[in-house]
Amino acid sequence: MTANLMRYFRPRTLAFSGASIYDKPHTGLKHLQFIMHIVLASTSPRRRELLDLLGLPFHIIPPTCDELLSPNLSPCEQTRQLARDKAQSVADEHPQDIVIGSDTVIEIEGSLLGKPENMQEAETMLRDLRGQCHQVHTGVAVIQQAANVCIDFVETARVWIKPFDEPTLKTYLETEESLGKAGAYSIQGQGAKLIEKIDGDYPTIVGLPLWRTAKVLEEQGVILPNPVEDIYRLKPYANWKGFY
Repeated sequence: MTANLMRYFRPRTLAFSGASIYDKPHTGLKHLQFIMHIVLASTSPRRRELLDLLGLPFHIIPPTCDELLSPNLSPCEQTRQLARDKAQSVADEHPQDIVIGSDTVIEIEGSLLGKPENMQEAETMLRDLRGQCHQVHTGVAVIQQAANVCIDFVETARVWIKPFDEPTLKTYLETEESLGKAGAYSIQGQGAKLIEKIDGDYPTIVGLPLWRTAKVLEEQGVILPNPVEDIYRLKPYANWKGFY
């Protein structure tokens, strides 16, 4: 992030002081008297970075659920369920806090692609995506158990992958960016070179639909130090400006 943007945005990850994130009570969750924290139920550095743009203080607690796929669910509903499971696994232990869970999957021709377990799987995934359009589904669940709040949604974006050649594939695999990424590529990294164009929300492809997540938090009375409208205008995240 440039020095100019750093002056504007005030990231607060893991710097939580213990103060309430709510102003004086008047609506929604602000009626509750105890202090609530924002908790991100994720180990993804990309989701942490995106949520950080809002300037909110928040904790990170890894989810404890098993990420099991259900053959009876569509890819879109699968990511919704996984986001719920992640958020719920943390909310059960932190009922007073607002817990955010998220999950991202790739869908191509009705089939689901998750994260590759090794570089061989990454190579297979990238070959399947090469020269094709696929969908990126990112599910989000926001749970505040003490207030009986449970909101979930799925945002979808489309990505067109270039018909890259074998040397390009080999060069990208050597970066090892593929590991830990749904679909085996990183749009915010060197993987951007493999992408022809996108249709939809860039942060959704990275791993967290920031606009809609911010609006859900605002609906629950959370005060955002950095307005999401300004974030989307400035696009202060790697490669974001390159796709618009």
